[in-house]
Amino acid sequence: MTPSFIGPEIEPQLDWLELIAAIETGHRLSKATITDSFLYRGQDTLLSRAAWIDGLGSLVKTATIFPQNSAKNLPNVNGAVALFADATGELNAMLDFHLVTKWKTAGDSLFAASKLARPDSRRITLVGAGTVARSMHSAYSALFPDAQFTVWNRSPEAAQNMARTLPRCTATEDLQAAVSQADIICTATMSTEPVLRGAWLRPGQHMDLIGAFRPDMREADDVALQRAALFVDNYDTTLDHIGELKIPLAAGVIQRNDIRADFYGAATGAFSRPSDDAITLCKNGGGAHLDLMTSGYFLIKWQQSQEN
Repeated sequence: MTPSFIGPEIEPQLDWLELIAAIETGHRLSKATITDSFLYRGQDTLLSRAAWIDGLGSLVKTATIFPQNSAKNLPNVNGAVALFADATGELNAMLDFHLVTKWKTAGDSLFAASKLARPDSRRITLVGAGTVARSMHSAYSALFPDAQFTVWNRSPEAAQNMARTLPRCTATEDLQAAVSQADIICTATMSTEPVLRGAWLRPGQHMDLIGAFRPDMREADDVALQRAALFVDNYDTTLDHIGELKIPLAAGVIQRNDIRADFYGAATGAFSRPSDDAITLCKNGGGAHLDLMTSGYFLIKWQQSQEN
């Protein structure tokens, strides 16, 4: 079989609710085996993430992170995604790196919100006005079609521009008010210091934390973690690797058994909102297993498009 190349032209056929259904199905299969490898040259990084799920297949996603590219008007992050058949190990498809990353990242947090946020959520605050926040606007709109969005950014101009270009979206410079009034708070920043304060929270809210991905990065303070029922997308990719949880765990602010469940707990009901009044928090750590589930969904949609 000749491998397919799946690029941005497939995006109009993709559906956020179908994706989170595929993520749930993937977590009902055997637990994924995942591994990461890093190579460095000065400030440049070559990151390869691999996953294998029995019954679904295997995937390798390689990213190059070259921080100096922006000075050359080039993307800082590039890469490629290879999807392999479960039964034979043959290359099924090469996929557009940026497309997979976009849908995997937003789909991860959307799946969490589908289980943890109150179904009547209508007010969503986006902390950060970058590419991920725009993807979350699209993703949340599929699950909460009547939602009104408020966006805050360290640079107010970016928030104002985002609000002008997206429906049902307004910009604010008052983060505390935007957080305290929201049903869902989504953080997608590059912050190393908490921007989300637990003192601002009220019962019934849900937090999707996306931005922190290094051991020195955090978006929520200790009080937010102590007030919330804590969840993660995957124990193996978050607790010991990302500052959001690694730092407070090391300091004794929270304990490992405070993390109630990861996505594999959805099958048993462990990954679910404890009560209407609970404050819930899910840390999105990503992982190649989610890229695999997302890419498997893309392949199905691409195959359907070839049949029509």
